[in-house]
Amino acid sequence: MKTTFFALCFLCFTGAAFGQASIAATSSIDSQPQVYEFRSHQGRASQQGMGQEQNLLGVAGYSQAHGVIPLWEVITPSRVTPLGDAARLLKKEHATAKKADIVWNN
Repeated sequence: MKTTFFALCFLCFTGAAFGQASIAATSSIDSQPQVYEFRSHQGRASQQGMGQEQNLLGVAGYSQAHGVIPLWEVITPSRVTPLGDAARLLKKEHATAKKADIVWNN
């Protein structure tokens, strides 16, 4: 039973391999490049009057502000802890942390 199954699989796989090779050899795909020509558009760019004004905000009102505020007046710089300092702090916390009262030895 196993040998019959193996032989059947072997024939199917080899047939598929040779089938792909024969399809590639007799392919109907042409290797010549195809050049596409597009029709020219009749409406070319020309000078004309301005269009009608449109409100992009929809129904909302219009607001405008004047003046410039420097960034240092608005945002305070964030304090970044260096990685080494954070590691030292975690090591100290680990050393002072409460240890287990019972130690199990199995």
